Amino acid sequence: MSHRADLTPQMLQYAEKFDDRGDIRWMPYLMYFHAAGHRSEVVNTDRLGFRFSHGPEGSAAGVGEQLPDGPVRLLAGSSTAFGIGASSDRHTLPSYLWSRHAPSLPWLNFAGRSHNSTQEMLLFSLYRHLLPQVDEIVLFSGFNSLGLSRLPESVRGDSGAFFNCNDFYGQMEELRAKNRKSSGFGLFGSRKNAAPAPADTAVPELSEQIDLATELTVRNLDNWRLLAQGMGAKLTFVMQPLATWVREEPAPEEKLLFQELDAISDFGAVYGDISSMEAQAAYAKELRAGCERSGVNFVDLNPVLADALGPKDWIFVDRIHFTDEGHNLVAGLLAQQLGLS
Repeated sequence: MSHRADLTPQMLQYAEKFDDRGDIRWMPYLMYFHAAGHRSEVVNTDRLGFRFSHGPEGSAAGVGEQLPDGPVRLLAGSSTAFGIGASSDRHTLPSYLWSRHAPSLPWLNFAGRSHNSTQEMLLFSLYRHLLPQVDEIVLFSGFNSLGLSRLPESVRGDSGAFFNCNDFYGQMEELRAKNRKSSGFGLFGSRKNAAPAPADTAVPELSEQIDLATELTVRNLDNWRLLAQGMGAKLTFVMQPLATWVREEPAPEEKLLFQELDAISDFGAVYGDISSMEAQAAYAKELRAGCERSGVNFVDLNPVLADALGPKDWIFVDRIHFTDEGHNLVAGLLAQQLGLS
C-alpha cells in the first residue's frame, strides 16, 4: 500500500470526485465549481456546490442550504479553505472556527477549489445575494495566483491564468480553426483573420511572477473591500501557509507523503523557486504593502504557524493542504491573530 493511501485514506475520495478531469462541473463565468449535492463520509456539498460547515451541538450550514439567519462569518479562498485533506466536513477550517475556536457566530465555507483570486471574487459576487448579514470575511488565499503567474502571457491575459486554461484556449482555437475552414470570408465578405502565431512558452522571472500575482490579488481585493464595506463586514486577507514556506524540514510523515507525490508530479519542477522561503518573504512583503494601500487587513500565517510547530508535528497531507490536526491548529492560530471568539 502507498504511504498516501495508508496515512491519508480520505485523499482517495477527494481524488475520485474532485480531481477527475472527466468529472469537472463546468460553470458560466467561474469556469468550474464543485459537484453539487455530493454526499460521502468525507465531503458533502449543498445544492450549489458549497461545502457544509459544522458548528456546536450538531449544527451545520451551507451557502445554498440550511443557511443561518445571521449574522455569519465567511471563510473564502481556494482548496485549502475548502478543506481538501480533512477526513470529514467537521474537520475543515470553517468548521473548527465555528465549533471550537471562534464559535460566537456561525462560519460558512465560501471557498472554491482551484480558484485564482479573480474566481474567488467572482464566486462571492455571484452568490452574495443569498447571504444574511455578514460580520466577518476572511480570505484565506495567495498560492494559486502565484503558481499560475508562471504560465505564459498568452494564457494569463488581463484577468490571470486559471487551472485548465490550456484546455479552454485549446478548445476555443479548435472552434476558430473549424470556422476558418468552413469559409475564407466573414459575414460581410471580409477575409477572416489568419490563425494566431504559436504562443510564448517562456516562464517569467521570479520577481515578475510575484509582481503579477500581487497586482492581480490586490486588484481583486479592491472589489472585495467595496463589497465588504457595503455589507458592513470586516475583511482580512490571510496569506495561506505552504509546507516549504513554513519550515525547511518536514515532519517524518510529511516527508514520506511528499516523496511519494513527487514521484507522480515533481512539485519543485512544476512550481520552481516560488516554493522557497525567500520567495515567500518577498511575496508577503508585496502583498502586505498592497493590502495597506487598499485598506485591507493583512495576516501572513506562515511565520505564525512556524513558531507553533515542533519538528515532528504532522500537519500537511501534501505541501498545501492540512491534516485534521493541521486544520485545528491553523483555525486556532487564525482566531488568535484576528482576535475572534
